[in-house]
Amino acid sequence: MTTATLSTFERSLGRLDVESTRTSADELDDALASVTLDPVVGAPLPFENCSLPDWIRTDPTPAELEQAKTGVTAAEMAVADYGSVVIRATPDATEQVSLFPDVHVAVVRAADVVPGMPEAFERLAEWTAEGDSAIVATGPSATADMGALVKGAHGPKEVHVVVVE
Repeated sequence: MTTATLSTFERSLGRLDVESTRTSADELDDALASVTLDPVVGAPLPFENCSLPDWIRTDPTPAELEQAKTGVTAAEMAVADYGSVVIRATPDATEQVSLFPDVHVAVVRAADVVPGMPEAFERLAEWTAEGDSAIVATGPSATADMGALVKGAHGPKEVHVVVVE
């Protein structure tokens, strides 16, 4: 990942009305506190030297998931050209944390931001060869199937991306 790639990613997010925050692993707790609404649920982060704070429930019950205002997940890749985040599907379906709450906070390492889809497809091919799958999300959920644009129809109304440098 280059500085130019990260700048492209942030511009792409802005075009989608998605806010972003850059932080360090040491400051992640404070960054998350500033962008989440209680109650907060999350999925454990698969990143070395980086984890969610204790106040984020990482093993929510169905009732807690339904009541959550914010869901925090890892994005194990992001695509700069599109402002997309890629959430790896897990056997215990932790990716649901990104779909049910009104606000989704995706945490991605700066090193995992790729310039475009060719690079993303290479990594996705590796994942599928390992038997994994992923969700590619670009901005808040939106539909205009029945006329006016409605946000949050099939997922979060708001997305915020936290980039860990």
